[in-house]
Order: sequence, then C-alpha cells, then structure tokens
Amino acid sequence: MKALRVEFDGDAPRLRTDESMARRGLVTTVSAPAGTAAVVGWAGSVRDRPAGARALLAAFARPGHRPPLPTGDFAAVLLYRDRVLLLRDRQARIPLFIRESGGRVNAVSTSARDLGGTTELEPRYFCRYLTGTMAQPHSELSPFAGVRRVLGGEVVELSATGRMRHRVTDRTLDTGDRPGPVADGAGPGQELRRALEQAVARRLGRRVACHVSGGTDSTSVALLAARLLAADQGDGGDLVLLAGRFGRGELAGERPYLDEAVEAVRRQAPGVHPVIVDADDVADFDDFPQHAGDADEPHAHAFRAPFWSRLHAAAAELGCDTLLTGCGADPVVDANPFRLHQLARSGQLGEMTRQARVRSTASGQGVRDVVRAHVVRPALPLATERVTRLTHRGTVLGGLGHFTRPPWLRRRFARAHSYRAAEAAESRFVFGRAPEQSLYEAANYLAAPDPLSWRRAPRDGFFLSHPFLDREVVDMMRRLPADVTFRPGRPKALLREAMADLLPPGIRERTAKIPFNEPYARGLRTHGDELIDLCRSARHPLTREMFDLGLLCQAVREARLGIGDSHSWDRVNASLALVVWLEGLRSGQR
Repeated sequence: MKALRVEFDGDAPRLRTDESMARRGLVTTVSAPAGTAAVVGWAGSVRDRPAGARALLAAFARPGHRPPLPTGDFAAVLLYRDRVLLLRDRQARIPLFIRESGGRVNAVSTSARDLGGTTELEPRYFCRYLTGTMAQPHSELSPFAGVRRVLGGEVVELSATGRMRHRVTDRTLDTGDRPGPVADGAGPGQELRRALEQAVARRLGRRVACHVSGGTDSTSVALLAARLLAADQGDGGDLVLLAGRFGRGELAGERPYLDEAVEAVRRQAPGVHPVIVDADDVADFDDFPQHAGDADEPHAHAFRAPFWSRLHAAAAELGCDTLLTGCGADPVVDANPFRLHQLARSGQLGEMTRQARVRSTASGQGVRDVVRAHVVRPALPLATERVTRLTHRGTVLGGLGHFTRPPWLRRRFARAHSYRAAEAAESRFVFGRAPEQSLYEAANYLAAPDPLSWRRAPRDGFFLSHPFLDREVVDMMRRLPADVTFRPGRPKALLREAMADLLPPGIRERTAKIPFNEPYARGLRTHGDELIDLCRSARHPLTREMFDLGLLCQAVREARLGIGDSHSWDRVNASLALVVWLEGLRSGQR
C-alpha cells in the first residue's frame, strides 16, 4: 500500500503522499525552516500527530545528532537541505522500503511491490519467509530483487541525491535483562499499571475502538481506555467496544466473560458503544485468494483475515480513528519461562531444577518436558527439531516444528537459496544467546494481524495498535526478577495485581481461555478442497520450482484431519499464502 513515495531523479528528492490517507490523518506532512517531515502513522501521541512530526523534524535537524526514537507506530521521511533521513519505530508496525543500486537509493516507498518488478523476485526472501511467521518484519530482504527493508528502530541517512551514507540502529533505550528497582518507590504492579496506562493514553484519538474478547489483556486495555476517556469527556461516548461473539460450539463458552467485560467497561464509561459482531458464520480461509493475494508481501496470517476484517469493518463504519488490541501481551506480562535457561547458563542447576518442578506442578507437564522446552530446545533448536522430526515419521506434518525444512519445500531450492542459513537466522532471532531477552523481541513480531490492518487502513481510517508492546512496558517487565512475575497457577499475576481495582472478578480469577481452533477446523472442512485446487492449479514458475505441490496438498489433507500441531499448521498456512500471493503477481503481469 503506497502511503508515501520519495524519488531521487535529480538534485533534490521528490516526495509524494497518498491524499486520501492524508485526509484521514494516517499520513502527516509538516514543513519548517529546517526541512519537511512526512510521517505515516503517529509519533508521540495519536491525538497530536502534527506535533509528533514536528518534534521528529526538530530532533534530527542537527547533522550527526542521533537522538532516541520516540514511542509510536510510524515510518517517516525527513527531508533536509543536505540530506534525507528514513526512520521506523522499533516496533516496526509500518513498513518502509528502499530500492538501491550501486550504493545509491533511487526510490523509497511504504510498498515493496511499488518499488519492485514483479518478474524479478528474491528467492532468499521466500526461504526466510518459510522458516516461520516472524520472518517478514525483521528481515532486510523483500520479495523483490534490489528492494530492501528499512528495519525497525533503524535510521538511514542518504544524501540529497540518494547516496547511501549511514545506517544506524537505535539501541539507546535497551535496558538489558538485569533486575532493577521500580520507579518512585512504587510496587511492580503499580509501575506496570502506570506504564500501560501511558501506553493506552498515547493511542486515544477522536473515536477509539478496543478489541474485547473477555480475556485479561483486551479487557485491561479497554478498561484503561474507558477510564481515561471518561475523565476527559464525562461518559466515554467516543469509545467503541469491538467483539466477535460465537453462539455455538466451544467458543460459545467465552460469551459470559465477554458480557462481564462489557459491563465492567460500562461502569467506567456509561456512554460506551458496544459493537458485538456475530461470528458463527465466519471461518478461516473465507475469501482466501483475496486476503492472501492482494497483500504487498506474503501474509502468513491471511487465513485468519475473515474474522478480523469483519470486526475492522464495524469499527470503520462508526468512524473510529484508532483501534487498540491486547494482542502481543502474553509473552510480555506473563512469567518468562526462559529464566530456566538463564539459570542453567549461569550454573545454578539446583535452582533451575527447583523452579522447573514448580512450573511442572503448575502446568501439569512433566519436569523433563519443562526442561526440554525451556532449557534444551533454546540451546539446540535446530538439532532438537531434527531429532523430533526423525521420531515422528509417517505423516507429512509429523514432528514439523518452527525451523526445519517442511517436506514440501524442494531440497534443491532450499540448498540453492540458503534455507539452512535462514533456519539458523530465525532460530537465533527466536531464542538468541539469551532466550529470556529474545522472547520480548520475538513477541513484537507475533502480534497479528498487522498486515491486514495495514492493507485495510485507507478504507478503515486507522492502524491496529498494541499498547502491551510499547517499549516502556516491555523494558519494565524484562527487568523484574522471576519471583515477582511467576506465581504458580496464576498466569499474568502481575497484570492481575496491576488491574485489581478494575477487572471484574470472573476475568480477574480465570486462568485459561478457550483456544481459537474451531474457526480453523471449520475453515479447513469448508475450504480444504478449494485450497488443494488452488495448489494444483498454481502456474507461477517459482511455485513449482519451490514446492512439491503434491506433498503440500497432502499436508492440507492431514491438517484437515487434525494431524499435526499449531507449529506445523503455521507452516502450511504460510505456504498456502505464498502460493496464492505468487498467483496474484502472475495475474497482475498479464
């Protein structure tokens, strides 16, 4: 989606922005004596996007000065007399790409497809994409040859004619993983409450929508938004609660919690407007060719787009300009299981064993399973997956984990285009040398469905926003000692403590949610034959070079029967999305 484009074809760059997105406040352009700033999204505060753009322009006005990037969901281009700066926030919600040749950038855009030729593809990107659903946002590669991504937290400096000068990553606010004192003598729960409240406040626009599912995370965000808006407006009449409701099947069990969450928000803001969307007729993979084929890049979560699209359309009809979600909270505010790995690395094997036993009792898993998942597997991720694969032979999906080559990816293609290097890069990202730190980085890229929100933004008028992933919230949680965050049998204990005065009893005390598996199973039952036909009819040359389509069809059949697990199904979903995306490119060439 082309929200912004800069071209270098003379002595000065030419900037163009999408007029419809500018009218809706999604793109902000400001000018000052120092230069011009174009910001897609928001920096600092949603309510005053022009002030955030001006602050960015002023902060980087002095050559060589590298101030920390502000909080926000933004991609920005700053045009000064003698240089051009390209910026993205560290959460990397909004994309930005450059087309480079011979050390010179000739164009910048928020759309990779806008810069790339559809016949000149980058096979290494597809290997990286197929290693896991987190690959797209943190890899410099794009699907198109010669087009590179500006990374999250990166500042790229170009000359006025597009010559590459510097690429610097903003790491100034990294706190490491060392426990530290909480601010102003407040307890950890109070500090989390304050950080989360500030994250929500930054996102409040003229009319705000909040996802509400009846879980702890989304309910907490909605309650904080309601409280802030009620204090500002009196009754919170500009708050919309957005929920999908299931009247049958196992997900109908979530309805009492949803009703309780809505009532709790109403107590804070009587004027709130609940929008409850009946979702019984929604199945994953509805309109899959459209959702997967129209994306700017392959979209691994396109199978879930029908559900989210229905909710987003309801918010758009009511004129909402921001949409807040609790997605991404699980790894941030829950106890970090990879503390066990940290204890093992530091030689504290007795303490590691003790904590593993406590986790085992709380989770119902065996101690060996806990140690294997949180100590052994992060230390040897690729070797562990290969051994698991060997012991689960017999089906296409058996033992297929995060990183190992799926059987339907042709070995020759994988060898030719560095799949093994992609495996290693992805495993390092997910676990790193210190998995307890990498967990927070990886959490940032698991928060779906950002690509859907980005693609729909021109018509909806908002981007999806994630308060739990603000770096102040993440940095606050990552410095806390394990004994503060881990309470056996009480997940997200610190969040419950932080929100104790607002969360209703049923939600505050619940310890598990019903998994969102039913729409997936129904989608495969309904659309399995269509998905197989899509694979069989695929004609893009790269699809047949890359995939053994017979094995991919067999994987769809097995998933339809319930064989495999969430990891293996993710690999199938991503591969299907790639097949459809390539077909979309092929049809666009005709």
